[in-house]
Order: sequence, then C-alpha cells, then structure tokens
Amino acid sequence: MPTDLDARDRSERTPGKSLGRTVAASVIGTIAEYYDFFIYGTASALVFNEVFFPDVDPLVGTLAAFSTYAVGFFARPLGGLVWGHVGDRLGRKRTLVYTLLLTGLGTFVVGLMPTYEQIGIWAAVVLVLVRLIQGFGVGGEQGGALLLTAEAAPPGKRGFYGSFVQMGSPAAYLIPTALFAVLEAQLSDEAFLTWGWRIPFLLSALVVVIGLYIRLRVPESETFRAVKEQQRPQQAPLKALLRDHRREVVGGLLAKFVEAAVFPLYTIFLVSYAKQHGVDSGIVLDAVIIAIVAELIMLPLWGRLTDRIGRRTTFAGAAALNLVLLVPAFLAVETGDVVVITALMVAGLALGHAGTYAPQASYFPELFPSASRYSGVSVVWQFGAMIASGPFTVVASALLVLAGGGFALVAVYVAALIGLSLLGLRMLPETAPNRRDGEYADWPRYETH
Repeated sequence: MPTDLDARDRSERTPGKSLGRTVAASVIGTIAEYYDFFIYGTASALVFNEVFFPDVDPLVGTLAAFSTYAVGFFARPLGGLVWGHVGDRLGRKRTLVYTLLLTGLGTFVVGLMPTYEQIGIWAAVVLVLVRLIQGFGVGGEQGGALLLTAEAAPPGKRGFYGSFVQMGSPAAYLIPTALFAVLEAQLSDEAFLTWGWRIPFLLSALVVVIGLYIRLRVPESETFRAVKEQQRPQQAPLKALLRDHRREVVGGLLAKFVEAAVFPLYTIFLVSYAKQHGVDSGIVLDAVIIAIVAELIMLPLWGRLTDRIGRRTTFAGAAALNLVLLVPAFLAVETGDVVVITALMVAGLALGHAGTYAPQASYFPELFPSASRYSGVSVVWQFGAMIASGPFTVVASALLVLAGGGFALVAVYVAALIGLSLLGLRMLPETAPNRRDGEYADWPRYETH
C-alpha cells in the first residue's frame, strides 16, 4: 500500500518541481560551503600575517599566511577521492550534507582560536590542522552540487542550469569580502586585529544551518537512482575511471588550471600586491566586490552560450581572454586609480574567470559515465585546484620577492598555467548534446511508476 513517503518521493521526482528545488539547494549549499573556505583567503591577505606571524617581515608574514591558506588545497584531492567514492556509492545528497558539516566546523573553530601572542607557534599549527579539515570537506562539495543539478536538468539546457551552481563560489567570496570591508571601515585597527576579524568566521555557524536546512530538502539525483535501481554502481568507481577514461581525467585536470589560477590572482593576490605597492587595499577590495556582482550576472549567460556553441569552444575562448588581460591587470593596480582598477577587475572576473568557470558545470559531468561521475568530476576538480590554486599565492608571493616586487615572473607563471589549460582542452571532445546529437557518456533516467 502506498505511504505518504511514497507519495512525497513521487512528487519530488516531477521534473519542474524537482529541478527548481535542486538548483536552489545546490546554489545555497555551495554558497554556505565556499563561504567557509574563501573567508580564510581574505583573512590571509588582510590580517593573519599580523595575528599569527607578527615577528617577521610583513612580506614574509604574508607569505607564511598564504602558506596556511594553500594547505587547504592540498587536502582537497584526498577529500575528492573519498567523497567521490561515497557519492557514487551512497548518493549525491547524503555526501553533500557530510561535507557541509565538516567545512563549517573548521571555519567556526578559526573564529575561536587563540593568537600567536597567547600560545605562540601552536596558533599556526592549529590553523594548519583546521585548514586541512576544511580542505577535506570542500573536496567533495563542488562535484556533488554540480551533479545534483546537471543530472536533473534537460540535456539541451544543462549548461544554463548548471551555471547557477557556479554562482555559489563567487557569491561565497563576496559575502566575507564585504564583511571584512565593512569591519575595516567601522573599527579601529586595534579593534579589528583584536576581535573584529573573528566575526565573519563565527557567523559561519548561521550560514551552515541555513545550508543544511536547504540541502536536506533536495531530492536525490534521478540518474543516481536509475544506476542504483539497475544495479549498476561500480564497486571501485575510481579504478574504472582511471582504466577507461584516462584521457578525460588528464584533459579535464589541465583544463581546470586557468580558472583555478585566475580567481585567486584577482581576489586574493592582487589585494596583497596593492598593499606592497602602497595602494590602498580597500580600493582593490571594493573593485573585487563590484566585479563579483558582475560575474554573478554573467555566469548564466556564459552557461547559455555553452548550450548554443559548445562547452569547449566557450571554455577555450575565455581562457585566451584571460591571457590577454593578465599584464593589464597588474598595471591597473599599480595606477591606484579606482576606475581603472575596477574596469580590469570586472573584465578579469565577469569575462575571463566566468567564461572558464561556467562551462565546467556541464562540461566536466558530461565527460564521465554516471556510475563513476562523482569520482570523475571530483578528481578533475580537486587535483586541478590543488596544482593551480593550492600553491598559487605562495608561489606568486615568492616570485614577487625574487623579482624585487615586480610582476613579470608572476605573469609568466600564470601564463604557463593558462597555456596548459588550452592544451588540456585540445585533448577533450565537445560534449554539449545540442552540438553532438546525443550524450558523450551515459545518462540513464529514472522511470517513475
């Protein structure tokens, strides 16, 4: 006899209702999780060198703070491997609840941490451990959020709907950036360094509660249900992935580099670069906020473009644009001019970064078969981020020191990462169903009864 739960389950599977709920839950859940991760990057650029590394040269202290920021990226691939396996075996929804809890706990702990003056070097040790926890949790986030939406969306509009999930990451950066900007403006330097910087970290508890409420109400992916019902799940999804889809893994990993590098360049490194050149970091932070708002508007437009002209074409064109904008971005910051800095930030984030970020929401899932898709997306996403984003601020800061404060070596470094992305894209096929007359990999559909 049908139960109320059966009726609710059937209701959740209806396409219109399910898709809207899934998109909303994926976006809000991703905002919650990446808020926890990105808040650390902003604090690294603004305050951690003084709170946790006060006895060294300011530039070296910034390098040390960025090193603890980078640690989180090195934990993400392990998280991607573990959570990818869990997601392919137990489901997308359950995995995303676990990762959100883990990341939020780490962020809240940072807000309660004692400083260097209170416990000495142990403050930095605890900071690294917390960052490892955060990275491990985030390692399973993006892959699952993308799959929940991509597997629910109509094939011909998958790029458009998937791009909404990508709004979660820049929005998550925008919130703590705006919080820090307000706190810096309203508090004295002493108050900000003593307790003000802790407020955004402690607010993560509220963000996580909201994210969990939304995420627990989202239905499981119909594609995962179809695989499970057909008794097709892989016993070892990662093994099958590396055996049968090595080209997609390598190409996707390289393609990830450009987006993974330019985001910390614009949102974190250039803030520090401005301070080192006597430019008010507040100007750059304000420009970043404006650029992020513009990116939020542009992401769905880029996503729709991938449905029309293809994922790879859109991705490659935007990657080349990032190369063109690279040197002008540094020169703009050096001018200290608000209008020039804002214009380059908008171009770099709303056009360059968004144009490489939006396609990933549909491109990476379409590369892999449903039974090992969570593992495939997680491996590509997290290993690519580890290599390109993980050491980025550390390497770029070291290159800046080596070049005596000049940006030439940093520009070469970023250009090399962009070049590798273009190489990776050449290895990959076009996957947009509208451009192929069908799916590149299998997408079984759950049949309601």
